[in-house]
Amino acid sequence: MAVVVSKVFCSNSEVVLVVRSRPHVVNGGGFIVTNNCTQNVVFKVDGCGILGKKDQVILRDSDGHDLLLIRKKGGVIEALSMQKKWKGYSKDFEGSEKLVFCLKEPNNSCFFKKMPIKISIESNDYKNHKNFQIAGYFPDRACSIIDSNGNVVAKVGARKEFQQVMPNKDVYTLTIKAGIDQAFVVGVIAILDYIYEGSTRC
Repeated sequence: MAVVVSKVFCSNSEVVLVVRSRPHVVNGGGFIVTNNCTQNVVFKVDGCGILGKKDQVILRDSDGHDLLLIRKKGGVIEALSMQKKWKGYSKDFEGSEKLVFCLKEPNNSCFFKKMPIKISIESNDYKNHKNFQIAGYFPDRACSIIDSNGNVVAKVGARKEFQQVMPNKDVYTLTIKAGIDQAFVVGVIAILDYIYEGSTRC
């Protein structure tokens, strides 16, 4: 079991989630995540349209409780760096923030845009492989999260019912393997959505 945020979000079987972007004009942007089988809301992601802050997103559960606070690291050194970092924080039972993962934002140049994006797990509670990478290109809704052994643990894809008629990048599927922390995966997707100017960005 690969627990990053909580074992509550690890399933014994593969799970298919559906991601639906929310329009800025109606709901302030962000997106909701539902279970493909039950249609129940599993996660909600709010970006700057709701939070009023740039370079920050919040992942919440279906009841609206905060699971992850994700922000882009600032500072002079970071501004000069070729690769900027995003950091995901969970909250412990005392309400204190705990760093659980980091994601290196890809360079804006065409040369780097399809290079793998690296993710490192910072939590001491995580006993499995500490490094992941994202292969593929998220704006095309065709990318995967791969562990250090080369195994695909999660995959973004277009919904089949839209694929044949007209590509709809506001609705897509997220397939997550058994034992993988779904909250962590959706947190990573929230960062990608922001980086590539999706519904979480103002």
